[in-house]
Amino acid sequence: MTRVEEVLAELAALEDPKARAVNERHGDPHGVNLTKLRAVAKALGTDRELAGELWDADDVAGQLVALLISRPKQYTADEFDAMLRSARSDKAHDWLLNYLVKKSPHAGELLVRWWGDADPQVRAAGWALTTHAVTTADLDRDALLDTIEREMRDAPSKLQWAMNETLATIGIEDPSRRARALAIGEDLQVLADYPVSKGCVSPFAPIWITEMVRRREG
Repeated sequence: MTRVEEVLAELAALEDPKARAVNERHGDPHGVNLTKLRAVAKALGTDRELAGELWDADDVAGQLVALLISRPKQYTADEFDAMLRSARSDKAHDWLLNYLVKKSPHAGELLVRWWGDADPQVRAAGWALTTHAVTTADLDRDALLDTIEREMRDAPSKLQWAMNETLATIGIEDPSRRARALAIGEDLQVLADYPVSKGCVSPFAPIWITEMVRRREG
């Protein structure tokens, strides 16, 4: 049995129907408890070769382990692009961006490459990188707000969520554009009815912006 087969067998043995039911509701069709999945990855340690083989095995839980045993500088921009397009779950999509791409030397290049992609899932990744860069890079915030105002209401859900994060970030970080960000959020009403657990901040941009500014200003 190869190492990839051993890892996949170990993950398969951890399959739990209750965990699968929860995960599938969040766009992650696997049944491995994430604490146990992280323990599998920790035992493996960093291993770029094994990570690549796990990713290519096209197994949902295996892809998550692959990301956890990788490091940002181990991949080229083209490899990240291929991985994004073959991600099997929402969590793999998000972990790829947050754990690797955003911390890699290729984040700026991939922001440009993905931002206007025809695939809304890939475009969502471009917007996620935009949110990450909007406070540090020289981005045209007015042009971003123009695009959000024009496109966010009718965007597919993952892309809509990413654009909304950029809208809120601009509103929180840029006092000179806060009023416009609030107005766009009120006008579009995107995520206005999103259910929120007690103690959590709503993702509805006007509420999110107002609450985060209030906390910062004491």
